[in-house]
Amino acid sequence: MDAATTGDIVFAAVVLARFVTPLFIPKFPLPAIVTALVLDAVDRDIFASFSNLDLTRYQGIDKSLDIFYLTVAMLSVLRNWTQPTAARTARFLFYYRLVGVTAFELTGWRTLLLIFPNTFEYFFIFYELVRTRWSPERFSGRFYVVAAAAIWIFVKLPQEYWIHVAQLDFTDEVKERLFGVSADASWSEAVSNRPGVLVVLVLLAVGLVLAGRAWAHAVLGPPEHPLRLAADPLPENIDEARERAWLLSAHWRVLDANLAEKIVLVSLISVIFGQVIPRVEATPLQLTLGVAVVATFNSVLTLRQARRERTIESAALSFTILAVVNVLFVFMGDLLLRRSSGDLDVATTLFFLLLLTLLVTLYDRFRPVHDVRFLVTDQV
Repeated sequence: MDAATTGDIVFAAVVLARFVTPLFIPKFPLPAIVTALVLDAVDRDIFASFSNLDLTRYQGIDKSLDIFYLTVAMLSVLRNWTQPTAARTARFLFYYRLVGVTAFELTGWRTLLLIFPNTFEYFFIFYELVRTRWSPERFSGRFYVVAAAAIWIFVKLPQEYWIHVAQLDFTDEVKERLFGVSADASWSEAVSNRPGVLVVLVLLAVGLVLAGRAWAHAVLGPPEHPLRLAADPLPENIDEARERAWLLSAHWRVLDANLAEKIVLVSLISVIFGQVIPRVEATPLQLTLGVAVVATFNSVLTLRQARRERTIESAALSFTILAVVNVLFVFMGDLLLRRSSGDLDVATTLFFLLLLTLLVTLYDRFRPVHDVRFLVTDQV
């Protein structure tokens, strides 16, 4: 097998892993998001160690996959989180960051990434760490707001400054300053050069873990239950597809806040992707209008099914059916309204359609769980 083939295999494997891993976040929140975070941190090192690829084309994919796994994490908040203030705080932090990334991609002003830090990711990890041994609803809303503020000020602001303003790479700095090798050296070369540094780093990591455990026990009290890595079961009153259909038909409308949120969510993501992925010729306004049309069409179909008490229990089947309908809808519309300026870019259009469909499918399945917990519990 030649080097080019090996490089292509490694590239495909990393991209596939980074796409598939976030799909496990709703069911295994902490392990999946930590895995996604680690893959994001080491992907370029993997490429450097096992291939000689030109990573210019990977920059857009990298940014897209970052946004993708954070979006799935936010949607899993709707499905899993049981503390209302924590859930509201997480959603605010996510949308705040998403607005900042969109503004950065449109303007190129890097300071925006410092003003709009990615506090959501570490706050999500913090909540899920608490949930592994304690009941999250036991703690007050103030507890979670203070935790979010501490993460924002003491963790994310320095990190965002380091990465986006000073534009320093953490792994490069570690290799050069601690291990005494060049930034493009492999990790095996770095460790071989100064193995004692690795021992010290491992001991520091163990010390931090033990200190964190001691702090948690002192502040949170003794653990309430054995380690839980899987998401908690859904509420009993929404376990069945028929009950989900009742909730949708009784409390959702085609034109409501849920549709508005879906349009905002997918529009911002599509605009970001449109800036970082080559061959996207649509303007931000065109992308937003396209998302609004398809999202509204999807809401009509979803509510029509719900009011007929027809829902699909399998998320994969729901996604597949909605994806087929969306592809037919968009390409038939293009055929009827096509102008002389040219045809649709098929690959790019399919990418955006499948992205929109996946996010809409997850939103429509997870938002009712959130509503049952915090909005209409007394009526169900």
